[in-house]
Amino acid sequence: MDKNYFELRLKINPEMEDIISEIFFDNFDCEGIVLAEEAYKDLELVSSTEGTLRIFLRNDSNSMYEDLKYDIENILDLYRAEFISRGLSEEDLGSWEFELEEKQNEDWSQKWKEKWDVTHVTDKIAVVPDWIDYSPKKNEIMIKLEPGCAFGTGTHQTTQLCMKALEKYMKPGYRVADVGMGSGILSILAKKLGASYVYGCDNDETVIDVARENSAKNNVECTFEVGTADKINDKFDFVVANILHFVLAEIMGDLKNIMKAGALMSLSGILYEKRDMVIEAYEREGLELVEEIQQDQWTSFVVKKR
Repeated sequence: MDKNYFELRLKINPEMEDIISEIFFDNFDCEGIVLAEEAYKDLELVSSTEGTLRIFLRNDSNSMYEDLKYDIENILDLYRAEFISRGLSEEDLGSWEFELEEKQNEDWSQKWKEKWDVTHVTDKIAVVPDWIDYSPKKNEIMIKLEPGCAFGTGTHQTTQLCMKALEKYMKPGYRVADVGMGSGILSILAKKLGASYVYGCDNDETVIDVARENSAKNNVECTFEVGTADKINDKFDFVVANILHFVLAEIMGDLKNIMKAGALMSLSGILYEKRDMVIEAYEREGLELVEEIQQDQWTSFVVKKR
């Protein structure tokens, strides 16, 4: 890459890091994002950038600094207003103050990759970035992943909660639907756990090719397409939906409609303090709670259709 690039440093609530990362991948020519960086001395944490995203934006179109800054401000204002209208607070979001700096070309995309490592979701599931050589342990399921521009890298708690639910409750031979599949990681895991058929959909057309490439890397066959739950004309034994809490509440009826009688569903993407909205939604639809699984400040529900 010969041209200069822009580095954006954005202050956020760390709980929102994956969601805000997705905003930039969807709306800008974004090559990569670095989350929290930590420095240690004598095994003690001496500094951390938690709460600040470093976002690397390509400048292939020779954007002017002021034009790009204006675009960023407008996009952030639009999403912030939308999130607040859906029930998130200013504290939930963080300040979203940012600094933008144009930098000389360097191999920064490689530096971004250096921040990734193998993620051991459970004793039996490892998520491995595509550029890392890793030999799985005996009986360990390895998922090779190119994060690309898709949400769902296996490092975030919300993704891991769904993966744990799949490992615990999904049986070989199940038909599985992955609503809002992002990178396709949950679909790939379902297939590796023995699903007979896996269908994934997302309303963001840019993630479809990423998900297909990831499934090919893992030698599994999944069906991925642009779509939403209300457009699915099929029934499944297991549904996974890792989406924002207010979206889950809005589409709960559509999710229920694609479940067979007795089917299970993993609902994730839910801050613990927002769980009541999702509980109210699945109870309204007559779904029965099987288990609530928590990880840090996030929670998820496994529910059953009677």
